[in-house]
Amino acid sequence: MNSHFRPAAVLLLVLTLLCGAVYPLLVTGIGRVAFPEQAAGSLVTDAGKLRGSRLIGQPFSSPRYFWGRPSATAPMPYNAAGSSGSNQGPLNPALLDAVKGRIDALRAADPGNTAPVPVDLVTASASGLDPDISPAAALYQAGRVARARGIPPSAVEDLVRRHTEQPFLGFLGEARVNVLALNLALDRVANGRD
Repeated sequence: MNSHFRPAAVLLLVLTLLCGAVYPLLVTGIGRVAFPEQAAGSLVTDAGKLRGSRLIGQPFSSPRYFWGRPSATAPMPYNAAGSSGSNQGPLNPALLDAVKGRIDALRAADPGNTAPVPVDLVTASASGLDPDISPAAALYQAGRVARARGIPPSAVEDLVRRHTEQPFLGFLGEARVNVLALNLALDRVANGRD
């Protein structure tokens, strides 16, 4: 039995060092050199202040801002430590009630808007942390944001178009708008910095 114990213990030690220390340090080092912004969490600063990450959705509730996708994380929305979806199927009455409630809230916030509500404004993403919305979801909110800020709707719509990211390589994924980046751009316009 002792003849097998020593090689197994040595192998355990070597693999622990390789997989638990050397490999993570190597990958982290390569990531920090090749992709410094992404390796640091894709953090967004504005006017010298940390505002969030491009990768994690944030709650915006003021009518002066664009609103992101709903979050199903617990115990509070956009909890990065509790990333999860609601796990409610499309026929679940609780999901249908939640979607109806969200549609009603969007209609109440912008009573004159009779356009169809984009689905991403009333359904949570699988992670509950999606930082992006569709261009249609952003344009749906443009009138409300323009009225709340006292600026022309065309200026807000132009801002949405400038912040629309196209699919990777032109065909992988969907066009999207990062809500945090768009809201920070709105603040810069309001403060005369853009």
